[in-house]
Amino acid sequence: MEPQKREVIWREFCKMFWIFILGCFLGFVYETILVLFQKGYFELRQGLIYGPLIPVYGIGGVVYYIFFRAAKPKGKWEVFFFSMLLGGITEYISSWVQEAAFGTISWDYSYLRLNFNGRTSVLHCIYWGIAGVLYITWIEPWIEKLGKITAKKWVKIATCICTVLLAVDVIISCMAAARQNERVHQIPAEGVVDEFFDRYYPDEFMDSIYTNKKHK
Repeated sequence: MEPQKREVIWREFCKMFWIFILGCFLGFVYETILVLFQKGYFELRQGLIYGPLIPVYGIGGVVYYIFFRAAKPKGKWEVFFFSMLLGGITEYISSWVQEAAFGTISWDYSYLRLNFNGRTSVLHCIYWGIAGVLYITWIEPWIEKLGKITAKKWVKIATCICTVLLAVDVIISCMAAARQNERVHQIPAEGVVDEFFDRYYPDEFMDSIYTNKKHK
């Protein structure tokens, strides 16, 4: 591959990676503040075992980035509408994947009117629409600045290290969640891997991380 093409691919990967991380972190902050106001006390809300990250928000940020670069919507009302649609679809699919893969759900909006199988709702789509407008207004200008520094050596090193750490976090989180689902269904450990997760990621630990998770 030509060096110029490699550089273009690298810059796009770098931007999407940090958009994902930023979205995950902002989602964590939003959820934490929301729970604090709703319940009056601090409750941990994480999507991964290690780090203040909620992936569904990061995925939403990446979806915004890809779509808005391609479609280039005009005006904030158009941005709001498409963000509602994209965010709602992202939230619905994320909920479905979590339930299918791990037998759990982390949110259920069945108590709200105009919900879609409890996985998202019109109200939460509106929230996604607002987030899209904020993204265009505040985040996108920062992304353009980020694109100019991705060629710097320290940025490449930091991105590579953080990518590896995130990949490890995702793998451990998924395997620990899958093993907990097996324990819920009284499936005994088979091999050293299952025993490892039973020992170091028991139900008490997992429930302390995923405080709003429910098994189906």
